[in-house]
Amino acid sequence: MKKFKDPLNTAIFTTKFIVEDKKVIAYVTHDIEDGAWQFLSNDYYDKYEDIAMVLSLAEIIEIDQTVLEIADLQLGFFATRQSVKDSWTIYKMNSDNA
Repeated sequence: MKKFKDPLNTAIFTTKFIVEDKKVIAYVTHDIEDGAWQFLSNDYYDKYEDIAMVLSLAEIIEIDQTVLEIADLQLGFFATRQSVKDSWTIYKMNSDNA
């Protein structure tokens, strides 16, 4: 199993949909600008500030260990899937999908 290079106490961004509603982590980004990780569901929202949460890498792994499959996701890339049983598909971010 892969491991994140970042320390397990690294702050990551996620949403109430994942933490409180137990939705599937379907979209993960590893931002090139600041190295931040974002773990998101497929849910729509109007204001990110209303649903945003900050956890540690350890906490997001505890919620869904399958994120370890993309622990080596490079800066400037994102990964998507529809369900926990699906494989991750990895893409490079560009100005059209960032």
